[in-house]
Amino acid sequence: MSDDNAFRFLHPGRLVDGDLELILVEKRPADSSRGYVPAYEFAMRSVGQNTNMGNISLRIGNDENLEKYAGHIGYNVTPAYRGHRYAARSCQLILPLARRHEINPIWITCNPNNMASRRTCEIVGARFVETVEVPRKFYHLYKKSDRIKRRYRIDF
Repeated sequence: MSDDNAFRFLHPGRLVDGDLELILVEKRPADSSRGYVPAYEFAMRSVGQNTNMGNISLRIGNDENLEKYAGHIGYNVTPAYRGHRYAARSCQLILPLARRHEINPIWITCNPNNMASRRTCEIVGARFVETVEVPRKFYHLYKKSDRIKRRYRIDF
């Protein structure tokens, strides 16, 4: 890939929804040796506070791993902060950044028994597509005992 076609991270701007703010903590470059695409990592925080309530990532690319198993968006809310729709609100906040990177559709995956994540997908308007088995070749998921994923799709 020439320098003209090299991936460039964009400035996400201020990402705020009421009392929730996403703070960019890392721009992770691609690592082809590990099968990783470029990604933004954000902390979920209350506006003006330094306590992390969770995290959300936006992975940039289109490959089998992202589209079927890992998803473009991944999130986790710390147990003490669950029940406030922080994951859904955070997804909504990073969707414009995904659009700017021309990701369409956006895929979000979750484990079938994760009812909170399934609900998050519904709240952000993602459409359930299918349930898939995770093949062994996606070792990073497989070693975590993630064997089955539900796939949700957001179209712009």
